[in-house]
Amino acid sequence: MAREAGAAARAGPGKSKRADLVAGEIKRLITERNLRPGDRLPRETELQQLFAVSKSTMREALKSLEVQGLVTISTGPAGGGRIVEVTLDRTFQLLQNYLFFKEVTIDDIYTARKLLEPELAAGAVPYLTDADFHALEHSIECCDPASGKTDDVVAQRKEDLNFHDILALANPNPFLRFLCQLINAMLRQLTVFENDTPVRTQRRFGQANVRLHQAILAAARAGDANTVRELMAKHMAEASGFVKKLNGKLQGRLILDSEMSRRDGATGRALSRDAGRKVASRKTADRRTARRSDP
Repeated sequence: MAREAGAAARAGPGKSKRADLVAGEIKRLITERNLRPGDRLPRETELQQLFAVSKSTMREALKSLEVQGLVTISTGPAGGGRIVEVTLDRTFQLLQNYLFFKEVTIDDIYTARKLLEPELAAGAVPYLTDADFHALEHSIECCDPASGKTDDVVAQRKEDLNFHDILALANPNPFLRFLCQLINAMLRQLTVFENDTPVRTQRRFGQANVRLHQAILAAARAGDANTVRELMAKHMAEASGFVKKLNGKLQGRLILDSEMSRRDGATGRALSRDAGRKVASRKTADRRTARRSDP
């Protein structure tokens, strides 16, 4: 297979096309060898021999995979390619580049949120930790207009999204979690509000969010997933109406790499926290299994 890929690459119309073919074959290699984030690719010279291509073609193929966020390339004696997990930010950037040429409105976004957020929140309830509850409380305080933390409507809306991100990280469904975090990232980066919106309308929006966030938090503490689902559905319906009153719109623009790098720290902490949760869950499951097996 590798030699056939190399022959096809050499017969291709140009180096860029050959590099694309090789990048595809490296993806196949990653899949077949079941490589995971942190695992190393074979050395560049080994890959050249495996696919029978030149050094320049191989480097272009690896660079393509690096741009896609699948690998990171380092130089030096211990250098080479290493598999990495594609970040939410990179996925968001690629999606936004795609959506830049589409007519996506904020109504479209809230239609999706109305469907997804209630199930996301309800599914998170059994998995919320004391640290999660503390973070949810802090988020509510920060986006409360009465707290005096900020009078900036955009800052309050971003903190509102943090509340939803905390719930997303607690949900064990990776696909649902991904979709909701992606939507939150779009709203955080691309939503703009018209400056002529009355302050009282902005405050009512903030107060409504706080009221429902508090109710959702109370129901979650009580372990009542059904009530959390109902409250989140109400929250999404109210939020959609307020966003219209605030003349909220999505900016039609491409996302820059520099904007992604500013969020890398927060994203890394979120991913680390998520990984830590999974490790803790595995340890708990192991302890339960051990107890069941004890004579």
